[in-house]
Amino acid sequence: MRDNYDFSQGVKNPYFDQLKKRSKKQSLTLFLDDEIVNWYKQNEIDHQTEINKVLREYIKNN
Repeated sequence: MRDNYDFSQGVKNPYFDQLKKRSKKQSLTLFLDDEIVNWYKQNEIDHQTEINKVLREYIKNN
């Protein structure tokens, strides 16, 4: 590893502004029934994203 690096020719990440606009997330421990977790695993669905989407929809409609 070098002692110093030259970033004078560096380029800003083109996706930086998009990433900055994303909603902030919080970490949460959530206990779910086995059958719910198993269903997500069997269907190879990203459970965190999907559960977040389901909860957003619920909040929107209630």
